Amino acid sequence: MLLGWGTTTTERGSRSLRKEFRFRNFNEAWAFLTMIAMKATQVNHHPKITNLSASVRISLSTHDSGNTITEKDASLARYIDYVSKMFQLRDRPPRRAPF
Repeated sequence: MLLGWGTTTTERGSRSLRKEFRFRNFNEAWAFLTMIAMKATQVNHHPKITNLSASVRISLSTHDSGNTITEKDASLARYIDYVSKMFQLRDRPPRRAPF
């Protein structure tokens, strides 16, 4: 089960999984993205990623299968959720610098 992942369908019938992650700061978001990029390269399945400050949006679909959702997408989504648990996602105010 992919908790928090939504699906979208375009007018042309393309389907994708989508989820947004919010981190405490840009550095945490970038570290998360780096881990996702390494795994995506390893499995040769690259998501569409949008990063704006501490927010990351990920969209997954399999282009080889007609831009639809496949087990490749579900598997990478599970990995992304696993990695996200290594970070304290933003449900509290960001930490302030001590200086």
